[in-house]
This record gives sequence, C-alpha cells and structure tokens, in this order.
Amino acid sequence: MSLKKALLAATVLSLPVAAQAQPVTGLYIGAGAGTNFRQQSEFSYATTPIGAAELAGAGIGGNVRVRTNWGYAAVGAIGWGFGNGIRAEIEGNYRQNEVDNVRILGGTGSSRGRIHQYGVMANAYYDFNAFAAMSPIPGITPYLGIGAGYVWNDWRSVGGGAALPGNRAASVFINDRDGRFAYQAIAGVAYNLGAVVPGLAITAEYRFMGTLEPHLATASAAFLPTQPIASRTQVATYKSTPENYNHSILLGVRYAFNAPRPAPAVAVAPAPAPAPAPARTYLVFFDWDRADLTDRARQIIAEAAQNSQRVGATRIEVSGHADRSGTPQYNQRLSERRAEAVAAELVRRGVARSQIGVQAFGESRPLVPTADGVREPQNRRVEIVLR
Repeated sequence: MSLKKALLAATVLSLPVAAQAQPVTGLYIGAGAGTNFRQQSEFSYATTPIGAAELAGAGIGGNVRVRTNWGYAAVGAIGWGFGNGIRAEIEGNYRQNEVDNVRILGGTGSSRGRIHQYGVMANAYYDFNAFAAMSPIPGITPYLGIGAGYVWNDWRSVGGGAALPGNRAASVFINDRDGRFAYQAIAGVAYNLGAVVPGLAITAEYRFMGTLEPHLATASAAFLPTQPIASRTQVATYKSTPENYNHSILLGVRYAFNAPRPAPAVAVAPAPAPAPAPARTYLVFFDWDRADLTDRARQIIAEAAQNSQRVGATRIEVSGHADRSGTPQYNQRLSERRAEAVAAELVRRGVARSQIGVQAFGESRPLVPTADGVREPQNRRVEIVLR
C-alpha cells in the first residue's frame, strides 16, 4: 500500500470519531425550549385600615401564597468556545406560568392571572470533553454552567379572593412588572452530530434560575360582616416582594461555525505501468498529550518490524507528529518523545538501531488541517516508512 493510500484510508476510517471529539472552538449559536416549574411564591398581606384589628383578633393572619401550573421556557444564545472546554455566551430567556391557586391568610377561593419572566444572562460553561473519548456512546459530552444577569418579573392580572372563617373575606390583585438581578446553574449533555453536519449538536439540560425578590404594586382588601357596606370597598395598596425560583428542563440545538470539516477524498490515479515495490507505511496513533504506546500501537510496530525483515528493508524512517492543542515548542518535544518511543519498540522487536532514522515535525505537518488549539486524534501520530 502506498503512503498516499494509507493516509487516505486512515482519514476516512476516523472521520466520525474525529467529528464527535472536537471541542467547541470559536463562534457558536444555540437555542432551547421546554417546560418550567415555578416554586410557590409567598409574600406578606396588608389588610384594609378598617377591620385590621378585628381580623387579627379573630386569629386571621399570615401571608399570600401563589402557586402556578407547569409552564414553558425558551432560551437563545450566542457564544464563543475557547477550544479547551470553556465557553462563554450571552443568553436571552423567556418563561411563562399560569396561576393555579392563590391562598390568602390561610383561606382559598378564586384565582386568575399569568406570570411572565424575560431577561438577559451572561453564562460560563465547562464541557467535559474527556468524557466523550471514554463514553460507550460516542459523541456524548456533559457540561456544567453558571450565569448571572437581569430578569423582569411581569405579573399580569394575578389575583384571587378567599373566604375566611366567620363570614369574612379577603382579596389581592397584582398587575405590575419589576426587574431584578438573576442567577442560574446549568447541568446538561450534548450529543455531537459532527459526522453528519459538522458543528451541529443536540442538547438536553436542567436549569435552576432565581431572582432577587421583585417589588410589585399590590392591592388587597379584607372586610367583616360588622363593617358598614361603604367601608368594605377600601383597599390597601403597597409593594409586595414575592419569592421567585424556577426549575426548567430544555431540549435544544447548538451550532459551532468553526468546526473542522471532513477532508475531501483525494482521487488517486492508477499507475500506468508496474513500478518498483513502493515504500511500506505504518501509522501509530497516540492519546492526547501522551507519548506511551497503546496495545494497538505495539501490534502495528511489531508488524512493521516483521515486514522490514521479510522485504529486506535497509532503512526505516520514523517521523513524530503532534496536533495543535499546545504551544509549538511543547508539541515539537512531544513529537520527539513519540518518535523515540516507536524507535525503541522497533529495536526491542529485533530491528538494528543503525537502520532507524528518527525525526520530529511537531505540529507543522498535520494529517488533518485544524485551527490552533484543536485536539485532532489523526495528527497525534508517528509514521513508520520502510525503504
């Protein structure tokens, strides 16, 4: 097999794995949608000036508790990957929940309204790319993230009325919006579809998002049977501060613009006439940032050593290479260590050291061209050529 054919075969066979193992590098966009659970909100209740003392004397008091149904959430983001597992992004988000129940001073009754939330967050993530190489399902990359920003709480016609003991009644109504500092924690997993569409991944994640308590204009009223009818219409207005904690489960997509594309197939023209036996080439691959030999690498070197004696090779060239995930100086030394490790194994397999020529090229001769900082498995190699 010629050197050109060997390199082509190695490239084609490793395309799916290479695409799935790529860290996010450069610009990317993402979006997700799913369901949102909003924890029950609680805030203090202000009674009307008339009847407040009598209400307290009757043992009626406490807070307002607002419970919502499961709602929905959506996010969109634009970000930048640094090629080492770290990403940073700006996110826009939206959540909506419909009010299920308003409990006032321990009493329950009618309820209505919706709670909308929307804002902007800055997020930082860490992708566990090492997991993708070890995972039994290729292309699975878990990640964690944190974020902070500003979110508006928009309570639209949220209210309710409650019947209290002793033929008493109370009501509350909020139709206001307020923005506050927001924070969130994110845990997710991405499935890389780079073998199909380079740069594309689907995501599934859980998000906890909370804000500082918003200050919302609130109207409340409570009355007793002993009050005059005219006084029952008096309303207390004040700023309530409901709690706000959310749990969201989202499915989404992410697209990285700078993901390496598969190398195009190179057409090899057939030889017009028989030629002398070509040089035999063997490729030995290494794990990231490693120069020790795997079991598979030792098998390939043993085959090269055996064939060198069978074909009567007089010269064996051993060339070390590295990918671009480190500095050029470090990669030069790493490629030297890899080449020396292969040469030592050839000697152990019976090849004379005087027959072996060792050279190292660092990251200067990639098998697959990549951006700086990208971990490319096919570029972490040693080439053995029998002459």
